[in-house]
Amino acid sequence: MHGLESKYGNCVDFIYLDIDNAATKNAKDRLGYLAQPHFFLLDPTGKVVWKKAGRVTETELETQLRGALTP
Repeated sequence: MHGLESKYGNCVDFIYLDIDNAATKNAKDRLGYLAQPHFFLLDPTGKVVWKKAGRVTETELETQLRGALTP
């Protein structure tokens, strides 16, 4: 994840939600965040365009990021 953040951090905001942190409850509820790891890709309006619970490979996540960034 951190490698992709270094590569795409200038055009994508990477946000980490801790399942045990009560301060992020509203965001977790809105997204349907139930367990770690759980990945969400949101468009600029906040709409979820891709999500996956469980392990995600760097290649899979990068494919989703590239798809979301391509007009």
